[in-house]
Amino acid sequence: MLPQEVLAIIAEKNIRIVDFKFQDFPGTWQHFSVPSHVLEESTFSDGIGFDGSSIRGWKAINESDMLVLPDPATAFVDPFLRVPTISITCSILDPITKQPYTRDPRNVAAKCEEYIKSTGIADTAFFGPEAEFFVFDSVRFGQEANYAMYEVDSAEGIWNSDADSDPNLGHRPRHKEGYFPVPPMDSLQDLRSEMVTTLLDVGVDVEAHHHEVSTGGQCEIDMRYAPLLRMADQVMIYKYIVKNVAHAHGKTATFMPKPVFGDNGSGMHVHSSLWKDGKPLFAGDRYAGLSEMGLHYIGGILKHGAALIAFCAPTTNSYKRLVPGFEAPVNLAYSQRNRSASLRIPMYSPSPKAKRVEFRCPDPTCNPYYAFSAIAMAGLDGIINRIDPGDPVDKDLYDLDPEEVADIPQVPGSLEDAIKALEDDHQFLLRGDVFTEDVIETWIRYKREAEIEALRLRPHPYEFFLYYDC
Repeated sequence: MLPQEVLAIIAEKNIRIVDFKFQDFPGTWQHFSVPSHVLEESTFSDGIGFDGSSIRGWKAINESDMLVLPDPATAFVDPFLRVPTISITCSILDPITKQPYTRDPRNVAAKCEEYIKSTGIADTAFFGPEAEFFVFDSVRFGQEANYAMYEVDSAEGIWNSDADSDPNLGHRPRHKEGYFPVPPMDSLQDLRSEMVTTLLDVGVDVEAHHHEVSTGGQCEIDMRYAPLLRMADQVMIYKYIVKNVAHAHGKTATFMPKPVFGDNGSGMHVHSSLWKDGKPLFAGDRYAGLSEMGLHYIGGILKHGAALIAFCAPTTNSYKRLVPGFEAPVNLAYSQRNRSASLRIPMYSPSPKAKRVEFRCPDPTCNPYYAFSAIAMAGLDGIINRIDPGDPVDKDLYDLDPEEVADIPQVPGSLEDAIKALEDDHQFLLRGDVFTEDVIETWIRYKREAEIEALRLRPHPYEFFLYYDC
C-alpha cells in the first residue's frame, strides 16, 4: 500500500488508533500508539518522535530521541483490539541526521537487500521459514534469591494421561509421536486454523499447518516464501497472531526452543534462494539438481556456520534443542532430502523455481532480520569466493560410527561457543555495511552480559537433585 491508501482505510473503517510497531535489538516487537488523526501523509516521510532510551540494546539516555518511520506496505487492521486500530511496522531513524539507525534490525535487512542487488549476482533473496511453537494451557516460572522453578502444562501432554480429571478421555500424543495424528489426538486443529485464517486476513500467505513431533501441543504453520525484508516483517506478524489467538482461547503460545524435557524442541528451518530478473539461480545439473552457484552458497553457510548460529540460535535455551537424539541438526553437513544434515536440499519438485537450500539450525527465538541477513551474507561470501562445500553426506548422521562423526564439524555446543565463533568470524557480515562493527560488538556484549553470565550465576534446580546431599 501507499500512504494515501493507508489513510483511505483509516477513513473507510473508522480507525481510531494507529499502532507503530518496531523491533528492539534482541528481536522482540515493541509499540506505541497515537490517535488516527495524528497520522498524515507527511508522517511516512518525516517520521514521528519517541524515546528510545529504554529499548534493549539501543541509545543511552543522553541521546534518547529517535524517529519511527512507518512503512505503509506493512499496514494491517489489528484483528484483536476492541478499539479499531491499524498496525504499521516501522524503521528507525536518527532525528538529527535522518539516517537509518544502525542498530535497528529492520535497517540491517534493508541494507542486505541493497547489497545483494549491488553485487550483480542476484536482485532478490527469497526466504521461507518454518517456525514451530508450543501451545500450553498454563505456564508458571520464577527466579528469586532462594528459589527457581518453572512448570508448563498442556491437556495434550502425555504426562496428563493419568491426570485426575473428569472425564479423562486419554487422546494425547506420546513423546515424538505428534506428527501427524488426526483429532481428537490433535486437539489444536481448530486453533491453528484460526491462526491461519487470521494470518491470511492480514495479508500473510500460508501454505500449510500441522501438529509437530512433540507431545504437549507443538505446532507448525508454514508461510509462503517472500523477499528477505518482507518475510522478516511477516515473522513478527506471525508471532503476534499465534500468541494472540492462543491468548484469546485461554491458552499460551511460546516460541522458546526447548520448554519440554525429553522431547523434540522447536526449530525454525529457513529455506532460501537467490533470483535475478525473475529467474531462479540455484537450479542446475549438479548434485541434487543444484547449480554451481547453489553449491557455493552452501559452501559459504558451512564455512561460517558456527558464527551464523550466534544469530540463528541466539539463546541459551537454543542449545537444549541442538543436541543429538531429537531430530535437531548438530552436524554442519549438507545432503538432499536428509533431515539429519544442517543443510538440506528439498526434493519435492523438479521445478527450477522450487530449488532452494534449507538451513535447519535456526530456531524461532532468533531476530529474523539479523538471521536472514546473516544467512544471505554467508551464502554470498560462498558465491563470491567460490567456496567448495565438499562432499554431501547422504546417510543418517545420527547413526554414524565415531570415526565418521569425527570428520564432520559440529554446531557450537552453547551460546557462549557460538558468540566466540562470531567474534572470531564476522568479516563476511561487514560487506556493504550490512552489519557494522557496532552491531556485532553490541550483540556479543548483550548476549554475554544479559544472558550467558546471568544464567551462569544462578543455581539450577537440577543441581539440587545432583548435589544437595554431597
